[in-house]
Amino acid sequence: MTIVVTGTDTDIGKTVFAAGLTAALDAQYWKPVQAGLADGSDAASVVALGVPADHVLPEAYRLTTPCSPHLAAEIDGLTIDPDRLTLPQIDGPLVVEGAGGVMVPVTRELIFADLFARWAEPVVLVACTGLGTINHSLLSIEALRSRSVPILGIAFVGDAVEDSEATIAALGNVRRLGRLPRLDPLNAATLAQAFSANFDLAAFR
Repeated sequence: MTIVVTGTDTDIGKTVFAAGLTAALDAQYWKPVQAGLADGSDAASVVALGVPADHVLPEAYRLTTPCSPHLAAEIDGLTIDPDRLTLPQIDGPLVVEGAGGVMVPVTRELIFADLFARWAEPVVLVACTGLGTINHSLLSIEALRSRSVPILGIAFVGDAVEDSEATIAALGNVRRLGRLPRLDPLNAATLAQAFSANFDLAAFR
């Protein structure tokens, strides 16, 4: 079983959600392209949030600059080969985290939505509950659907905004998986508790 975690934008809590899901499913975690290393990697973040280090697979590409992978690779003098982004073949569940939103370029010829279409695995779209989320979420859903990417559902992050959450689920015709509140403090224990309280794991199996 593979679940792809993507988002409507960057810095919306996608990695926190991916960490909670990976730990809850006792899955392995893979970030195919890491762009930006100054503040640490997403792989390191999920370990800090409760995913065992031996459940984290190495990235295909680790890029220095925190920007779109296509440009980060060029700055590093690298060329991203899409053939290296084939899903790992492992025993047991796998959680794969994209970078930024669904339309972010992996290369100058390939965006993440196209890569998800190649994989043909179910996607969870993570959306914040702040202003603008209806537009961002519905556009992301359309981009995925236009490429026949299977959408498992939408997961929200942030304070409850009932109308926005319900509207996105209804207009986007997607399953509303739950909402992860902002956590303070954010650590492995608080994330595990919040994930268990706000998501039904049966929806991901």
